[in-house]
Formats: sequence, C-alpha cells, structure tokens
Amino acid sequence: MTLNDFNPKRPIKIKPSCLRALAQSGLALLVALSATLVATRAHAQDYPSKPVRILAPSASGGGFDLVARVLGAKLSEQMGQQFFIENRSGGGTLLGTQTIARAPADGHHLVVGGLSNMALNMGLYKQPGYDPLSDFIPLRLVVSHSYTLVGRNDLPFNTVKELMAYARANPGKLNFGTSGPGTGQYILAALMRGLGKVDMQMVPYKGAQPVYLDLLGGRVDLFFDNSTTTRTFIEAGQLKPFAVSSRQRAPDAPQIPTLIETGAIDLEMETWFGLFIPAKTPAAIVERLRKEIDIAMQSPEVRKKLQQGSGRILQMNTEQTEAMLKSEINKWPRLLRTVGIAQE
Repeated sequence: MTLNDFNPKRPIKIKPSCLRALAQSGLALLVALSATLVATRAHAQDYPSKPVRILAPSASGGGFDLVARVLGAKLSEQMGQQFFIENRSGGGTLLGTQTIARAPADGHHLVVGGLSNMALNMGLYKQPGYDPLSDFIPLRLVVSHSYTLVGRNDLPFNTVKELMAYARANPGKLNFGTSGPGTGQYILAALMRGLGKVDMQMVPYKGAQPVYLDLLGGRVDLFFDNSTTTRTFIEAGQLKPFAVSSRQRAPDAPQIPTLIETGAIDLEMETWFGLFIPAKTPAAIVERLRKEIDIAMQSPEVRKKLQQGSGRILQMNTEQTEAMLKSEINKWPRLLRTVGIAQE
C-alpha cells in the first residue's frame, strides 16, 4: 500500500498478533514505570542508608562551619543517621564546593552554600570549577548576616552622608582596612568607593584582628566587618557605627540604619548560608531533606544558635529560595565588574 492508495474512509485493519504485541509493550512500559516509582519511593524511605557528609568549604569557625554543625546535629537526631561535618578550605571556598559538585548524587554529600561560594565566586573567578545553578540544588537558605561599617571615634563626621561628603572634599585622605580581595570586607569597601565615586585608600590585612588593632590605634579610618564582631567594639564605645549592609536593620542593633536608609548610597549585601546538594540527586531525597530541614528550623534551639550575634533567620519556600539564588548570581558579578574587580 502506497500513500496514493490511502483512503481515510476505509478502516485500517490491524492483525491480532500486532494488537497483542502493542498491548504487551504498553503493559511492559507501565510495569517498568511502576517499578521505577516504587524503587524511588523505597529509596527515599530508606534514606539515609549511611552517614551523610556536610562539607563546610572553610576552616572551622565562621558562618559556613556554624550552619554545618547546627543543622548537622539536628538532622542526625531527626533522621537516625549521623550527619558528619568536614571542613575543607582552599582557594577561598572553591576547593570544598568543587568537591561536592563532583560527589555522587546519592543524597549522602551536602555542602554549605553561601554568598561567597554561590554568588561572589562567579564574579571573582573565570573558571571556578562549578556552576551554582546547574551543578547544585538549593535545599534551604537558613540564615543571613549583615556587615557593619565602623570607624575610629575621632573621625570628624557621624553619618554616611557626612562621610561621603568628607571623602569627596578630601580625596585620598580616608582609608579602609580590608581582609584581602574576595572577602566581604574588601568587596563592600570597593563597592562603596566605586559606586559612591569617592577616592578612598584600600589597606589590605591578613585577617580582621590586625585591622581592629590599627582602628583602635588611629592608623586606619574605616572597616566593614561582620556585625557580630563589630558589636563588641560598638557596645564598648571603642568604635563609631555608621550603617549595616543588610536589607533590614540588625535585630540586636536597631538604632543603626541600613546603607540604603542613609540615602548616601544604593547598596545592600548580606552574607547568607544554607544547604546545597548535587544537581542529579533523586527528587524524592531532595524533598525529604527539605522537609527535615524545615522541621529542624522550627526548633527554638536551632534558631537561637544560628542567630548568634547578628543572624537573621530566613524562611523561604523552594520557589523563593531558587528566585533569590538566581537574583544573587546575576547581581554580584555585574556589580563587581562595575567597580573594577577583575576575575582571576
């Protein structure tokens, strides 16, 4: 029979053997799909079948480590299997994040993701060795921290507007202490200088402690640092606070305005943290972990530990989490280019 012989009004006859073959193949497909569904559900019910690694891509101490240990302890308690913490620093946060990007996607390898490794690194490195959107699934973002701009007490101004006006009138006279390229301290100082179009010197240090020594000694003028750390010096009356970098005022220092509220510069930056998992992890395991993290985040003890200092608890569903992550990944590389921070 050719195409010219086809008559749409003529019924098509199919041999019984063909009908049986079609039925058998359809039944086989249905059975295969059912078996896959049952296996996936069983896999999720059995999960975790062995200890789960949560990798903090930094040395012990600090935000990455805190989130890993607080959530790891609670998930171990809830799920009846050990969630153990591994600290792996190197290349900033690159090495540890790359490790989990290449790990088996079986639900037993997680990484703490934050502003640094999931967003800033995309603007700091030409080849970071992973893509935060295609190599990872965000489970939940759980906490964020602000930075506070502080200065020595004898500076001749008290607000950010006055600071910027002084810097424009005295180019090159003010300086920022920083903890080196790639850190939040450095990036915020560079953004304030670049977006504000003012001439201020950047003075690099190896860590925050020597910056404070020179701030208190009058050899450095300004410093952006984690609000938890700055709070001690502010409450002791040793340093002058100007603004916090977050979207909202810090819960434990509501008297300090945000940078945006000052009207001097349109800039906000929070260092957020959460748990991420390799992208090809089965959906049932992803949803199980999200559910367990949501349960953990209802614990007053967990929330209190994560809120140490300036921590602000984040409560977002999956869609909100994914939207925030995409927004941050799009935002920061562009801003870094704007102020001339080149990729390595």
